[in-house]
Amino acid sequence: MAELAALEDPNTRAVNEKHGDDHGVNLGKLRAVAKRLKTQHELACRLWETGDTAARLLAILICRPKAFGRDELDAMLRDARRPKVHDWLVNYVVRKSPHAEELRLAWFADPDPVVASAGWALTTERVAKKPAGLDLAGLLDVIEAEMKGAPDRLQWAMNHCLAQIGIEHAEYRARALAIGERLEVLKDYPTPPGCTSPYAPIWITELVRRKNDRTGA
Repeated sequence: MAELAALEDPNTRAVNEKHGDDHGVNLGKLRAVAKRLKTQHELACRLWETGDTAARLLAILICRPKAFGRDELDAMLRDARRPKVHDWLVNYVVRKSPHAEELRLAWFADPDPVVASAGWALTTERVAKKPAGLDLAGLLDVIEAEMKGAPDRLQWAMNHCLAQIGIEHAEYRARALAIGERLEVLKDYPTPPGCTSPYAPIWITELVRRKNDRTGA
């Protein structure tokens, strides 16, 4: 904890706080600490229990994802209110867990929109990698009905799922584009030069173009 405190930088904290994250540790330096420590699951659990955001991010990097039980991960997710902690926990830990699919189903319809956003994030991964068994048309129905009025974090996750369906599944691409164009979610989102807009029609079109360029289609 003392080492993490020594890495605290006021400018980094100011930038992070704009995104809802209350820490000032450069993530490159945090990853360097994790690389040195390697996997230490017991230490990771103790770091998580501090509640400190930088400590929790480090915990995620040095834990053993498959060592957590289903209920442990559920409790951790519900307690991970900072965006970066939430995102890393889902991407680096839950996705590697044998409980991922069970948690995806449980979280997907959770009344807490932040918890539900984790269910949508796991669903988006399945859309891309393991779509068998998913009701893609049903997902588009829910997105069409609920995304426009969803809270920010949930809306972002639903929009990512919409884009992924359009990118990966040609048979649903026209509908995904039409939903994006009609709802206009994130249409005016500020996008840095060289980055792809999160507005689904632009996102889908650009990623499909890149795929076609790679395959020569």
